[in-house]
Order: sequence, then C-alpha cells, then structure tokens
Amino acid sequence: MSSKSISSAVRRKASNQNGWTPPYDDFPLSFHPPSGRLYKKILGRRRYFGYADNWQDAIEKFQRERDDLYAGREPSVSVEGLTVKDLCNHFLTNKKQLVASGELTTRSFSDYQSTTDRLVKVFGKHRAVHTLNGTDFAKLRANIAKTRGAVALKNEMVRAKCVFNFAFKDELIDRPIRYGAGFETPKRKVIRKASNAKGSRMFEASELRTIVDAADVHLKAMILLAANSGMGNNDIGCLPLSAVNFATGWVDFPREKTGTPRRFPLWPETTEAIKASLAKRPTPRPGHEQYLFLTRKRQCWSKDSTGGTLSREFKKLLDDTKLYRDGLGFYCLRRGFQTIGEEAGETATKFIMGHVDTSMSAQYRQRIGDDRLQAVVDHVRGWLFGAEGVSNG
Repeated sequence: MSSKSISSAVRRKASNQNGWTPPYDDFPLSFHPPSGRLYKKILGRRRYFGYADNWQDAIEKFQRERDDLYAGREPSVSVEGLTVKDLCNHFLTNKKQLVASGELTTRSFSDYQSTTDRLVKVFGKHRAVHTLNGTDFAKLRANIAKTRGAVALKNEMVRAKCVFNFAFKDELIDRPIRYGAGFETPKRKVIRKASNAKGSRMFEASELRTIVDAADVHLKAMILLAANSGMGNNDIGCLPLSAVNFATGWVDFPREKTGTPRRFPLWPETTEAIKASLAKRPTPRPGHEQYLFLTRKRQCWSKDSTGGTLSREFKKLLDDTKLYRDGLGFYCLRRGFQTIGEEAGETATKFIMGHVDTSMSAQYRQRIGDDRLQAVVDHVRGWLFGAEGVSNG
C-alpha cells in the first residue's frame, strides 16, 4: 500500500501525537499537532503542505511552491491538476489585489466571493476544471435559478464565466471552457416579462411620506437622502462624513460603484434629518470613524459589513407600515428619483445619480450648472412634499 493511501484513521492517530520527529536535520517544515500536518510560516501566513505521516509528498509540495509563496504569489498549478478550489483561490487573489489598488470595490469583491463559494459547492472543490462540461454548467444554472430572479440569475452567470475566462487568460488552463447550450443567460424578453410581472417598482409620494414618518432617526435620514439624490444602498452605507458640506448644503462625492462624479444640493428636510442622526450617532468602531451612518454594532452599513444591511432594515419598516410588496426595497428609492427627476432634466438627473454616460455629448460636456442640479432636486421635493415642499411629518 502506498503512503498516499494511508487511511484518515491513521492520520487522526498521527494528529493526536504530542510530538513528531523530523526525518532529517534541517527539515524545513514544522509539525502542527492538532491536525497532524506540516507547515511553514511564509510572509506572516501559515502554509500547510501535507500530513506528517506522508512527509515526502509534503516536502515535494513545499519545494514546488516555495518560490511563488515567498514572492507573494499563489503557487502555479499544472493544467491537468487545476481544481475548482485552486481556480477560485487564484481568481480571488487577483481580485483582492484590485481592491487594494482601488480598482475594484469591496462590494464587487463580495459578489465575486459569493459566486466562487457557489462554484465550489456545486462542482466540488477537488473537481478538475478541465473535466467540466455542458451538463455541469446546466446544473450550475439550475442551482442559481432556485434562489435568483431573471436579472440576478444573469448577473451571477456572468460572474461565473468571469472566473473561468480568467483561468484561460491567466494560462491556468490550456483551452477556453465550453459552457454548453444549457448555460445561456436569460433572454431580454424573459427579463422584461419578469420585470413587468412585478409591476411598478417605485413608491408613490404618499407611500414614501408614510415610510419616512414611521422610520427611526437614523433610517429616516438615510431614506430622505436616497429620495433626495437617488443614492443606492451601498452609496449611503459607505458615505463619509466629509462628503456632506453643511455650510453650503451640498454633497459632493463620486459614486462608490463606478467612481463617477456626483454632486447635489440637500433638501432642508434631509439636512435636518442627517443632523438629528448625527446627534445620536454611536461611537464608531476602529476603522469606521469616517462613515456618516453607523449600525447598532457601530460600523458602516456597506453590503459586506456584518453589522447589518439597509435592505433588511428597510424591509422591516415596509412590513410595519403594511407597504411591502414583491419587488420593492430600498433601491426603489433610486428608481423613484430617476423617474421623477427626469421630468425636470434628464442629463442633470443622470449626473446626480452618478450614471456613466458614454454618449458623444458627454465627451464634450465639461460641466453641468448647479442651477440645473437644483432644479431637478427641487422638482422631486415638490413631488414628495407638495407644491410648497413642506413636509407633513
């Protein structure tokens, strides 16, 4: 029987030993008693190479991978040996570097990580990438569709393809993946039908006033800010204190998702609500001092934060006010601003919302006057609070 076929029972026995004797002097790996494995601490991180009862394979793996590891790279792998887990680790390492350089948001990284978690769950972490076929990807699509609507299904399928396209571009596999006919994204017609089935995905003015009146001091400020500007969940969750100029009454802060510039004036109601929220703002956790809004756990409201999400808290508020219906959430405040704001000026509305404008006009346009931005914001305020723009809350 080869050393590779040693049973897990023997490995458990090895892991229970209090000590282990290296096979020769200057053996470079250390023994980890709880697991029975051999490791080396490299660049501040403990790296495992195999079990002590199979130290020959462990030392071979260490010698293969050490140059990459000491250089701060994930170890190179052979085409035939690339597993789904290996690929996902390489892909996420690449994305972490983009986050560190400011080229990718933490929210986007979180979405990619959720997708790679699903790939490992559906395909198995030890599955060789080159053996995946159309049947496997049809199974993946069905798994995603169990919990995702048409739009979310399409988005996650695109992210999954990004992972496998990365493998080919980075020469981790020697040919592109063939996904098969069963892994096609939903057609536009299907997405339109799904959207139409949900009906209008914005709040009417009377509904929004009811929601604002029922919200607590912090959620009220965030709802008004979204209604005032079309800012989305993560925009508000990551908004720094420095972005709000109370002296001028303007917010000047690029959209976190795209880095697109955005600027807009605050309504008096929004300014008052933000000040009331700040008066009761909890002491922030270390690393969260710069954020305007904090959760009960004293950290920002970003999607990847464990302190809470606006979507969840807003859903509770909709339930309390009996206004919840399928398809409505915090992001619908953004849809409402877009819909009403465009009545006063399409270009200015896009600028306030931080939309990426790839038109030829945008290439030549050097600025949008504050009076045009003010007109859009005033128009939405009039729609929400009445002609005089006076809140009844």
